[in-house]
Amino acid sequence: MGANMARRLKDRQFHVTAVYDTNRAVATSLATELGCAAAQDLSEVTAESDVIFTVVTDDQAMRNIFAGGGDNLLVNARGKLFINCATISPQVHVEIEKLAHQAGAQTLEACMASSIPQAREGKLYLMCGGTEDAFRKAEPILKEIGSEVRFIGNAGEAAKVKALVNMVMNINTAGLAEGLALGAALGLDLEMLRKVFSQTGAASRVLETDGEDMQNREHSCFFSAAHAAKDSGIAVELGRSLRLDLPLARSTKEQYDRMVAEGLGEIDKSGIAELTFKDRHKHSRDRI
Repeated sequence: MGANMARRLKDRQFHVTAVYDTNRAVATSLATELGCAAAQDLSEVTAESDVIFTVVTDDQAMRNIFAGGGDNLLVNARGKLFINCATISPQVHVEIEKLAHQAGAQTLEACMASSIPQAREGKLYLMCGGTEDAFRKAEPILKEIGSEVRFIGNAGEAAKVKALVNMVMNINTAGLAEGLALGAALGLDLEMLRKVFSQTGAASRVLETDGEDMQNREHSCFFSAAHAAKDSGIAVELGRSLRLDLPLARSTKEQYDRMVAEGLGEIDKSGIAELTFKDRHKHSRDRI
């Protein structure tokens, strides 16, 4: 996601000064392509840039890049703007905003409800949280990478919305897998079934993006099962903190946790169908 966002900004004539990745080879390759520096330290990214985008995996990674001992993004960060695009817990966005404020910097969460092709095409759906001042500063850049840029409210608020978006998406994905699996077990034509789904109350965005892949066992990764497990977990924890039971979200998370436990965490979330279709699970796994 981050690499394609950088490519898009380069296409739109922004000066991309530096990229960073814990995988040094990845950073070097992208830097060569973009004609920029492959920073060896996080603080180097901050020193070279006015606006810094971050896209990381989880809460701990976010804390590491902003508050890690010694080298982190907030070293000499006064006057800088950080736009944070990862799907992480809302309270971590609030923590990072406070740390940035203490360093004289600003942060904005820009949660993405899109995938890799949209990042490259500048068609991300972005939900933003933070101060209005930070949003207004970031908005001209965000409009070059997003087809929809929506300001939700204070830090953490956009992350709450993103957690719900992914919770519902993951539930829909699990439900679609079960529907197609049952259809296959009943001997129904899945092409016909998907068409009927698309024209009735069973229609969903997930049907458009994942239905054919579930049928054909094509699980090239656009959004991994591991990320689905993590994101459903954020929503379940939000519900638990409010003493609200979310049985569908909880069950879906358990399915994705099962995928991770069985070594399927890095295939696409559509791979949940491998747990539901008869005679697929633990058979012919080399075909996944």
